[in-house]
Amino acid sequence: MSIDIDPLSADAGLTVTDHIENTQFEVYTDRAVDPVATPEQAHYFPVDASVTVETASVEIPRVTIVETRAGDGTLLTRGDSYAMPSDQYHVGIDPAPTKFYLAFESGFSVSTTDRTTRIDLDAPAEVALGFRSLHQVPAGTIETPTDPESLMDAVSLLGSALQTTSPERSFPTLRGHPPLIEAGDELRVPDRIEPPDSGVRIVVPPTYEHLYPIVSLAYYFAADVVPGDAPRIEGDGWSHPLEPDFERRAAEALRQSFHFDCLARTEGFYPVDLHERETTDLDLDWGRLYDLPLAERLGEYLDVPFQRVEPELPQWTLTTDVRPDPENVEMLPFVAGELSVVRSPETVTPVTAGEGGGVGLFRGSGADVTLSAASLGPDEFVRGCAGTEPVRGADASTDRSAVPADADFVQPEPVDTVEHAWVGEGVPLDANKATLDAYYRRLEAGQVEQSRISVLVVCNDEQMREEGEVADLYGLRDMVQFDIEVRHDLTRAEMRDVLESDVDFLHYVGHVDHRGMQCTDDYLDLTDEDLDVGISAFLLNACQSYRQGEALVHRGSRGGIVTLSDVANSPATQLGRIIARLMNGGFNLRTALNVAKRELITGYQYIVVGDGGATICQSQSGAAAVVDVHNEGPPWNLSVKVYPNGPYGSGSLTTPNTKSATANYYVPGDIELRDVNESQLELFLGLEVLPVFTEGGLVWSDEFD
Repeated sequence: MSIDIDPLSADAGLTVTDHIENTQFEVYTDRAVDPVATPEQAHYFPVDASVTVETASVEIPRVTIVETRAGDGTLLTRGDSYAMPSDQYHVGIDPAPTKFYLAFESGFSVSTTDRTTRIDLDAPAEVALGFRSLHQVPAGTIETPTDPESLMDAVSLLGSALQTTSPERSFPTLRGHPPLIEAGDELRVPDRIEPPDSGVRIVVPPTYEHLYPIVSLAYYFAADVVPGDAPRIEGDGWSHPLEPDFERRAAEALRQSFHFDCLARTEGFYPVDLHERETTDLDLDWGRLYDLPLAERLGEYLDVPFQRVEPELPQWTLTTDVRPDPENVEMLPFVAGELSVVRSPETVTPVTAGEGGGVGLFRGSGADVTLSAASLGPDEFVRGCAGTEPVRGADASTDRSAVPADADFVQPEPVDTVEHAWVGEGVPLDANKATLDAYYRRLEAGQVEQSRISVLVVCNDEQMREEGEVADLYGLRDMVQFDIEVRHDLTRAEMRDVLESDVDFLHYVGHVDHRGMQCTDDYLDLTDEDLDVGISAFLLNACQSYRQGEALVHRGSRGGIVTLSDVANSPATQLGRIIARLMNGGFNLRTALNVAKRELITGYQYIVVGDGGATICQSQSGAAAVVDVHNEGPPWNLSVKVYPNGPYGSGSLTTPNTKSATANYYVPGDIELRDVNESQLELFLGLEVLPVFTEGGLVWSDEFD
C-alpha cells in the first residue's frame, strides 16, 4: 500500500505516510484512536487508503480551506470558518500533503488559527478519513516507429491522460500523466489508452523540429496531430496559425489557453474568488465559455490577440530544449506532462574552456563573464585541487583546465521562463541536463523502510568543515521528521557504502577531479564503478563534479546539483548553505538552484543533472515561494513568487496567509502585497522559513529584521 496510517505514539491522532511522494503529516483528534480499515467507497472522491475513527474533532497543523459537499456530492460551501447543521457530509481539506477527505454524519464547525485548521463535530461520531497520494503514473506504454509521421499517431494519444476536457483540467490533479512512448516496429496501443474526442487538430509538417514543440499542446488539448504544410491549430470552423515564428506561437497558445482555463473554471465545480479573474482586463463571458465543448472554447480563446493577454500572464515555469533526434522520443511524455514550453534547436553553440581554466559565457550582472580559478582572491582555494597543499589565489591559474577534456559543452539560447531543461547530446550551460533514466525513476513507486526523511552530509576535507555545518539547516521543520547524519573523511569503501545506501539526500563536500571523488585512501571514480546507487538526490559541492553526478544518475539516483568547473571554497560554502535551506523547505532541484543564482554569480557554475523536479520533502504550504521586499517599511510592499512544485503543479490554487490578501491565485503566480504592517509581516514570515530578497540580498524569513 502506498499510504500508511498509524496511531500517534505521544499524542492523540494519526500519522499519515505517503511512500510514493515521500511525505508525512499528522492529523490530531480529541482522544486516542484505534483506526479501523474502511472501504474506499465510503468517500465521494477516490482514495488510496481509508480508516474510521471515533472522535469529536479533527485537526491538521496547517492553514487550509475546508470544502463541504452533501451526501450526493453537491458542493455546499468552502472556507476556513463556518458551521453546518446535522446531516451526511463529504469534506475535503486542501492543501494537504495528500488528498484528504472526511465522511461523517453530524453537524460541525470549521475554525482556523494562524497555524492550524480544526473541524469540531457536534458530538463524538465515527469519521471515515480517506487519503489519496498525489502521485501520478502513466496508464501504459505506446510502441511506435520513430519516424516523424508515425510518431504523430503516438503524440495524438498523450491527451488520453486527461480526466476531463472541461477547464478544470487546468488543475494538476485532473490532468494525469501522459502514457509513455517507446520505439517499436509498429504502433501498439494498450486498450486502456483512449483519447477523448476533443475536436482539436494540430497540423504540422512531419519533422521532429515541428513535432517536438507541440507535444505539450497535443497533451493539454487532447489534440489529433496530423501532417500538413502550414503549421496551425484548428477545430470545426476555425483555424489558428502557428507561423511566423513557429515555436514562439506554440508557446503563446499554451500559455494563453491555460490562463483562460484557470479563469473560466471559476464558473464550474470550484467557484472561488480568483485574483486573476477579478483583475483581468478582458471582457469575456466566462460562464458561456465554460459550457462550450473544448474545441469551440479553444477557438474563442485563440481568437483573442496574444498581445492583449500577455500583460496579465505570469512568468511560465519551464522551457525544455529537445534536440530533433529520434532517440529523444521517449522523453516527450515527461516534457508534455510538465506543460513545458518546448523548443527543438537544430543547431547549438558549442562552448570551449576559457583561458585560465574557467568555462566562459556564464551570464551574470547583465553581461557575459568568465569564472575561472584565476579570479580567486589571494587566500582562497578551489575544491578540485586534491592534496595537502591546495592551489590558492592567482597561482590557481596554473592549474589544469577546469573543464574535462572530453566534455561537449553547449550554450542553449536564453529562455524567458524560470527554469530551463536540455534533452539531447552535450552538457548545457545554465540548464538542467535532463535524462530519461531519471524521469523513469520519478514514476517508480518504491516502498521506503521508514517514514523519516534521511539526509547525509559527507565532508571529506578538513578545510571545508565549515560547510559541514549545513547539517544544522536540514530538519528545521515542525511537521517533518528528519534523520540527519554527518560523516567525515570517508575511505573509498565507506563512500561506496554511502552511495549504495537508501538515503533521500546526499550533501557532499570535498574534492573531485578527473580521477573521481577523493577519499582518504584513494579515488572513487563513479564512471568506472559498478554501483547500485540508492541515494535519491544529491548536491556534489566540489570542483568539476558533473561527470560524477551524471554517473550517479545513470546508476540509480533521481537527480542532483553538480559543478561544471572549479569552484572557490567560500562561495561554494555559501551556495551549499542556500541549497540546504531550500531543499529543507521543499524546493525542487531546479528552483532551488535558480534561487541560489539570484544571490551568487558563482551559481552559474552549477547545473542540475537528471530530474530537476526532484524534492526531498514538500514545502509546508505546498508550492514553493520566494518573497521580494520592495521597500524598507513599515508598511512593506512585497511580492511573492509562487512556483509549481511536486504535486502542486501548474494550476494549483494558493492564498497568501495575510489579512490583506483574501482571493485565491493560481500557480505559477506573482502575488503583490501592499501596505503590510509590522504585525502582519511578522505573522506571514513566521509561518515557514522562506527565502526573502531585499535590496541587500538574500535573507531568510526567520532572520528578517
